[in-house]
Amino acid sequence: MNNPYLDIAPEVKEALLEGKAVVALESTIISHGMPYPQNVETAREVEKIVRQNGAVPATIAILGGRLKAGLLSEELDYLGKAGQAVSKVSRRDIPFMVASRKDGATTVASTMIIAAMAGIRVFATGGIGGVHRGAQETFDISADLQELASTNVAVICAGAKSILDIGLTLEYLETNGVPVVGYGTDEMPSFYTQKSGFGVDYRINTPEELAKALKSKWDLNLKGGVVIANPIHQEDAMDDQVITKAINQALAEMKERGVKGKESTPFLLAKVAEITGGDSLASNIKLVYSNAELAAKTAVELAHLA
Repeated sequence: MNNPYLDIAPEVKEALLEGKAVVALESTIISHGMPYPQNVETAREVEKIVRQNGAVPATIAILGGRLKAGLLSEELDYLGKAGQAVSKVSRRDIPFMVASRKDGATTVASTMIIAAMAGIRVFATGGIGGVHRGAQETFDISADLQELASTNVAVICAGAKSILDIGLTLEYLETNGVPVVGYGTDEMPSFYTQKSGFGVDYRINTPEELAKALKSKWDLNLKGGVVIANPIHQEDAMDDQVITKAINQALAEMKERGVKGKESTPFLLAKVAEITGGDSLASNIKLVYSNAELAAKTAVELAHLA
């Protein structure tokens, strides 16, 4: 925790020193995931859910070049109002944000890095990045996957975003030795829906089992994270045909406009939300709430094992 570039919020620092449960949360969903004030309302609700389930929330961001593990209410509000004017930051961007004292909203990869610096082992998000469709030609593969191979943080998510190539994403994770766990399922969820047609490596049914597996992995010095795929609740899921049609339409428009790189995912998610009349965004919010609850319960069990 003694990092000269890192600021840990007092509540988070106290919890870590006392061995209590802490859950990391990303900030890209605030600045790039949805409009203000809905983004800030969602972020605050996620933090509330983490607290209700016995853990301390630590929303991660970069503000004025400082790495932040835990944000104040006014800092959350600032990120929400600033929106996409705040840079989307992955691993490669961190030193430049720090050196130039800029603000950054953290992706899965950069959230994992800063969480690990602070000593936080459990992270809740919506969905991980992965291998993009057509990556055989574009080589567009999210830095999230390499981070999962090297950084000791468990990522609770609703699977890989369904705008991606889920099969290739799972192959990439397997090659890099990253376990993919289905929480209460044998099948990898696909973000907006519970099914993808692809299996997971292991099925685990309780937060206690998850915590024991995580502790064993890191006690054995097996570096890297774990993907814990928590399916969206059925009542919150999208109709498979509706979401598939929307994704295909969004992908076609992205190609037509020439959108590439780190702008791809925000463009696709926004376009899918537009096409579905906001239904996909509503599902996105509900699955983040569910992941926050599971992350908090898992962090509590992991703290008990320490």
